[in-house]
Amino acid sequence: MKIEFKKAKENPPVSDINVTPMVDVMLVLLIIFMVITPLLSKGVPVNLVKTKNPIPMQAADKSDAILVAVTRDGRTFLNTTQMNPEDLPSKVKDLLTNRLDKTVFIKADSRAKYEKVVGVVDNLRAAGVDQVGLLTEQVKQDKNKPGAKPAGQ
Repeated sequence: MKIEFKKAKENPPVSDINVTPMVDVMLVLLIIFMVITPLLSKGVPVNLVKTKNPIPMQAADKSDAILVAVTRDGRTFLNTTQMNPEDLPSKVKDLLTNRLDKTVFIKADSRAKYEKVVGVVDNLRAAGVDQVGLLTEQVKQDKNKPGAKPAGQ
């Protein structure tokens, strides 16, 4: 009595790349970037005034910095909340309690009416703000432009 075993046919090796794990990882990364990206921009987006000699204000980038934005159409925002300029003193007073640094940063749109920006500064002074920082953007100088200083001078 002889028992014969049939050799099972082996499937040929799969030479295709399995992209499913890669797609899963890419979708997770996409979701993470979609959630984090809006958090990176602090405050209300405005087109800042461009200047040649700005003073760096690193304190404005802190998470607890108080930012007041004035948009092109004259709307006023405290951090990200829209409000009337007349309501600023009470809200800012609350935010400044128990703080040593009583600096408030204003970022006004370059086309905002001067009257609106002065009104915001006046309301901040009424709230007892010691220092007001006006945020600007540095003009990028063209190296080929006449009068531009060469690098290193």
